[in-house]
Amino acid sequence: MKKLLVAVLAIGFVFSMFACKPKGQSEVEKIIAEAEKMTLVELMAKAYEESNGKTLEGIGNSSRGKTAGEAFVLAMKAAYPNYTGTISWQQPKENSIFQMLTSDSKSPNPVFSMTLIQDGSQIQSKMVETGVLKNFIPKEWRESAGVNVEKDGSPLTLQTLNKVFMYNNLGDKVINNVWDFVKQGERPLFMGLESEPVGFNFLLMLTKDEYANLVKQAFDALDATEKAYFQPIVDSVAAKATELKLGANGKYSLAWIKLWTQQMNVMTDDGPIMNELVTTTAVDETALLVYSKLRSISETETSSVNNVTVAAYTPGYVGFGGFGYKHFLQIPESSPLPWTAAAFITFMVTVEEGFHPWGKDMGGYSANPQLRADHTQDGFVDGVDTFPAKNDRGYDWWVSTGVYGGRLIIEDPVYASSVSFTVGEWILSLQ
Repeated sequence: MKKLLVAVLAIGFVFSMFACKPKGQSEVEKIIAEAEKMTLVELMAKAYEESNGKTLEGIGNSSRGKTAGEAFVLAMKAAYPNYTGTISWQQPKENSIFQMLTSDSKSPNPVFSMTLIQDGSQIQSKMVETGVLKNFIPKEWRESAGVNVEKDGSPLTLQTLNKVFMYNNLGDKVINNVWDFVKQGERPLFMGLESEPVGFNFLLMLTKDEYANLVKQAFDALDATEKAYFQPIVDSVAAKATELKLGANGKYSLAWIKLWTQQMNVMTDDGPIMNELVTTTAVDETALLVYSKLRSISETETSSVNNVTVAAYTPGYVGFGGFGYKHFLQIPESSPLPWTAAAFITFMVTVEEGFHPWGKDMGGYSANPQLRADHTQDGFVDGVDTFPAKNDRGYDWWVSTGVYGGRLIIEDPVYASSVSFTVGEWILSLQ
C-alpha cells in the first residue's frame, strides 16, 4: 500500500511538472466565461437548449450527487414542462476518479460533463495543473452575502465536511488536549492513509504555519510530566523540520504526526469506527471520524450516542478539534454538456433544494452561508437535550481558531500539493 501511495504521489508530480497550458481558450472555457456572467434562470434556458432529450453524465465522490441531480431535473421540468433531459451519476472508488477523468478527457467521445470531487492535493496536481478540469464560479454564488470567494472559489467548493476527535466516556478518561490522543499507549481509531487520502492531506496541512502554531499552543498547555514525555520526541524531529523548510513550530507538528501515524488503529471506514466507539465495551477508546456518523446510531442497551464525547465540545479543550476537507465542483475541459453542467452546479450552490442532499445532516457546511441549515438542536428529542454530542455548533464555530472555536485543520489544495513530495514522503516512511 505504501508503494502504491508513493507511486500515486510521483505520478501527480510528473503531471504537475510537465503539464502544458493550452494556448487560447477552448470551447468549454469560452462557455464557462459566458456562464459566469449569467443567472441560474439564464443558465437553465441554455441547459434546456443543450440537453433536452439527452443525459448529463456526472461523476463524484459523493453518492448524494444523484439525489441533487434528480432535484435539478425537477427544477428544469418546472421551468420547461417538456424537458426530457436526465442526469446519470457515478461514484467510483476514491483514487480511480482521477484516472477516469483523465482518460475521458483524452477520448474522442468524452462522456463526463461535470464532477463533484474530493482530495485537494491530487485535484491540484492531477486535474487543475494539467488542465483536465476547469473552474466555474457562478455569478449568484459569487454575489451571495458572506461567500468567501478567495478561500472557496478556486476550486469552487460545494461544502466543507468535518472529521472530529471523539472518545468513549464510560471510563475515567478525560480528554482536554489534542496531545492526549497520542500519549503512550493510545491507539486512536482512524481510516488508513491509503484508503482515504483526505486523511493524508490532514497530516500534510498540520505543517502549515498557522496550524503548527495550534499544535505548539497545545504543547505549551501540557503539565511538566507530559512535556517531559513528549519533548524528546519533538527534539528528535527538529532536524527533519529544518530539512523540510518548515516554520518555527513545524517540529511540534512533525512530532504529533509521527506519534499519530505510528500509534493509530487503522480501520477500513468511519462507519465501523462509529459503531465500535459508541458501545459499552469500547471504554476509553478514542477516534477521529466524520462527525455526521453520529446520526446513524441506533439506541440499544449496548450502544448509545451518549457513550461518546466530542473532544472539542469539552470546556477548556486545547488544540485542534479535527480536520475539514472539501467537496469541489468542476467542469471537465472536454465536457459534452457544459451549459447544463454550469446550470446544475449553480443550482447546487445557490438553491436550498440543490444543497439539501448534504445540508440535511450535521457536519456538512455549504460554502454559501445562505444554505447552511441549523443543526444546533439535532440532539433534542421532544424539546429535551437528549443527545448533546449531536448538537452541531456550525461552520463558523468549527473553523474558528479562537479559544471557543473548534479549530479545524482546513484542507488547502495548493499547500497540500506543494508538500506532498517532501512532508508526504516523510510521513509514508513512518508506516
